[in-house]
Amino acid sequence: MEMNISVSGARNLFEKTEKSLEEMRYWTWSELLIALKQCQDLLPATNCLPLLEKCLDCIVGRLALASEASPCPSTSSPDSSGIRFSCDTRSTESLKTSSSRSTWWFEDLLVLDPNLVEMLVKSMVTRKFDHVTISRFLFYYQKSKFYTVESDAKRTIAEAVIDMLYILDQSSVSCKTLFWILRVVQNMNINKSSRNKLESMIGSQLDQASLDNLLVPSPHGINHLYDVNLVLRFLNSFLRGGTAKASPMRLRKVGVLVDLYIAEVAPDPCLRPSKFLALAMVLPDAARDSYDELYRAIDMYLEVHGGLSEEEKMKLCCLLNYEKLSEEACIHLSQNAKFPSKSAVQALISQQVKLKSLFHATNNPKSYGDSPLGVTEVDNEGRNGHDSNEQRVLYAGKLDLLADNEKLREHLHGMQWRVMELEKMCKKMQTQMAKFTKSRVLSSHSHARSLPKLCS
Repeated sequence: MEMNISVSGARNLFEKTEKSLEEMRYWTWSELLIALKQCQDLLPATNCLPLLEKCLDCIVGRLALASEASPCPSTSSPDSSGIRFSCDTRSTESLKTSSSRSTWWFEDLLVLDPNLVEMLVKSMVTRKFDHVTISRFLFYYQKSKFYTVESDAKRTIAEAVIDMLYILDQSSVSCKTLFWILRVVQNMNINKSSRNKLESMIGSQLDQASLDNLLVPSPHGINHLYDVNLVLRFLNSFLRGGTAKASPMRLRKVGVLVDLYIAEVAPDPCLRPSKFLALAMVLPDAARDSYDELYRAIDMYLEVHGGLSEEEKMKLCCLLNYEKLSEEACIHLSQNAKFPSKSAVQALISQQVKLKSLFHATNNPKSYGDSPLGVTEVDNEGRNGHDSNEQRVLYAGKLDLLADNEKLREHLHGMQWRVMELEKMCKKMQTQMAKFTKSRVLSSHSHARSLPKLCS
């Protein structure tokens, strides 16, 4: 406006404005919020951005001080604005509880639009504000706003909240919160970038998820009962962090969770073998201490999908690590008619290898010194006096182990014989079926030749 002191002999409007902005740090909390709301109403005008940034900076600074000292740094008269601020009324009373000391300002900032919330959160992150408190505010903001806005505004808020959560330390965002957001936005057409960020955050904490979290219904147009593709993306996000970064305990927890999920989706008649294979193969072998749960899931899948070819069945059986199957599972597999005979033989061979190693350990005297089967620890002072008793106990333990091994070997030999007999019966039946089919073809030809001619 080209106003200066020489014009009026007093400070002009520009100087008064600068003076007012310099004193903004002394404004009350309500005055700051009023100024921020008024600047928000003027957006997207670029000439109000400096004032807006100044207000946000003062608010973040006030919050940082409040978290260390008094939660409500200042008060103002409610008459100064048509807006009722919780810091001046309800929040002052709620500060009696320690849990509210870091969240008293949540409701006051609900008046902000998503773009201002983004600016606020970025300023908080720059000032090293507590990430847990920020994530709680974002969750509160989304939950509260969803009650009062339309669907388009909900999508904008959800995208802003997801984008802001993504820049925080992932340990500050609970897995439960992320799955709540996922279910809320499931039917919203949020942009691909925000959806990928949300799935990546969930994948990084997949070891904290439960089976119920993963049972997300399939989107419209897909026949699967549950969204298998979504779970595969979670698993890929978890593995992108690197199995070296994931501790063995985290990896095993995810392995248990995936096996439970596979067992849950296996009865789905619309689940294709390729999807089942993808679910079972996505994790490394180290994620499973035992393959019993996966075997039961495959058994259930074969029960529902009886029309699979022999090749498809063998692909499913190749998922199993027979060395990590329990004895009960191997016995069940060898007697399971739904599985190919080759898989039964592999299970028996695996048990034989285990038996050989067990026999080797049995015949190795050194192993008995470390084995808890028959030797009990004694004090060094009384060892000489109990040598004969110890030898008897050791011998008895060895006999028991040999007897158990002999029984197990006889049982395995019996199963092997049964598998061989089943293979012979299958071959015999195949031969008979081939003969029967051939005879039917020949008889049909001879019958056709014996028919009289109806036309000359």
